[in-house]
Amino acid sequence: MKYEDIPLVNNEAIHHFELTVDGTKSYIDYKQIKDVIYLIHTEVPEEMEGQGIAAALVEKAFVYLEQHNLKMVPLCAYIQTYLKRHPEWTKLRAVFE
Repeated sequence: MKYEDIPLVNNEAIHHFELTVDGTKSYIDYKQIKDVIYLIHTEVPEEMEGQGIAAALVEKAFVYLEQHNLKMVPLCAYIQTYLKRHPEWTKLRAVFE
């Protein structure tokens, strides 16, 4: 299944990037400090696993960060693994000096 037509929702009230597929919500829990987003946890309901939803959610979140000139700190293990497979997104990593 392709998820291009499903919009990413930034639910700022509860600090979630959300993707709703077939009425079921998956999300990335985050914390924002100024222009840095700390990506804490990716959650896909068990019944929706294995359908590429997590990858689509992460990709859409990265596009959102890029469009809004935000940087990220990937604390989530899934997102860290995703970055190893898609190193083109490491440009979004926050650099602290």
